[in-house]
Amino acid sequence: MSLSHRFHLVDVFAEEPYAGNQLAVFHDTADLSTAEMQALTREMNYSESTFIESTTPPDDRYEVRIFDPAEELQFAGHPTIGTAYVVREFLRDDAPDELTLSLGVGDISVTVESEGEDDRYWVHQIPPSFETTLDHAHAAEMLGLSLDDIDDRYPVELVSTGLPTLVVPLRSLDAAQRAETQADPYSRYLVEPHGNVNLLVFTPETEGDTDLHVRVFADAGGIPEDPATGSSNGCLAAYLVAHRYFDTDEVSVTVEQGLEMGRPSLLHLRANESEEGITVSVGGRVQPVAEGRLL
Repeated sequence: MSLSHRFHLVDVFAEEPYAGNQLAVFHDTADLSTAEMQALTREMNYSESTFIESTTPPDDRYEVRIFDPAEELQFAGHPTIGTAYVVREFLRDDAPDELTLSLGVGDISVTVESEGEDDRYWVHQIPPSFETTLDHAHAAEMLGLSLDDIDDRYPVELVSTGLPTLVVPLRSLDAAQRAETQADPYSRYLVEPHGNVNLLVFTPETEGDTDLHVRVFADAGGIPEDPATGSSNGCLAAYLVAHRYFDTDEVSVTVEQGLEMGRPSLLHLRANESEEGITVSVGGRVQPVAEGRLL
């Protein structure tokens, strides 16, 4: 393993360090094998790690691979944003406000919007697909909730913008805080028929000044709960528009996540529907934490 491999640790969707979702970003990793990347991700014990093949790609298109402790992922939101941040802040002096990352799902664009001294990074996700709906009673059973806790005005639906997520609408903040995945029904109703997908619950009741309170469970991926998930919130943004949750075909909302874990996160969601379909973007700030080299 080359001594030249550097890495950065960052917190994504974080207003300050030691909040949001952690990420390790490794540089110049073309000579690392898949097994080495997977082993490093497990060693870091982060929700995900990313590996940039070359920090000087000839066409400004960065080849990036994403791993969680269990497997390689084709797409994930916070690793995409965090990687773009590291490229722009640490690897290039002339980085543009729009970067292209080549991931398993294809080329993904990340843009930067400046707000005073702060930058907000936006990942523009692939068009969503709406794959299937699940019974409300099954969702309640998976989460250890009563059927009355589920908002039956809207479906429980599996949505994907590259990483599938089951979206479950809840009636109250209390229900969201009580939610806890139950192993047997979670496996029976979600994992066995649909594989490694996230489970997102949301409610318009919040603890702060945000529009929605969100929790995301990823037991099938070895992560009981995630403090901030760009891919799943992208699925939520598409869901909100598709089902006119706010009585409009265009949404721009803020989401609080990670509060139950002591990792407060703030995400910004944009989505709109037109004749061409639904477009989705998820944005947030990134905070640097540490950097180093592999031994």
